[in-house]
Amino acid sequence: MKPYLLALGAGLLVGVVYSLLNVRSPAPPVIALVGLLGILVGEQIVPIAKRLWGGEKLTVGVLRRDCGEHVFGPLPGRAASADAKEARSA
Repeated sequence: MKPYLLALGAGLLVGVVYSLLNVRSPAPPVIALVGLLGILVGEQIVPIAKRLWGGEKLTVGVLRRDCGEHVFGPLPGRAASADAKEARSA
């Protein structure tokens, strides 16, 4: 139930922002896609900030591993290598 209430709250917040920007809802496709990209990238700010706050280094490898798959989904090369690793370990 809690995720639904959080989703409703986020939707209400987005609706208020759309109203303030005078964007009709549903938004034109490009605006909606840019907004979704902002959501995906914005979700990565907290884990990155926690890592930096904890004194850990932020490297390209960490960003690719922790953020890249979440933002872009499993990329074709990675999906194939993950399947191969599973097949070898089975």
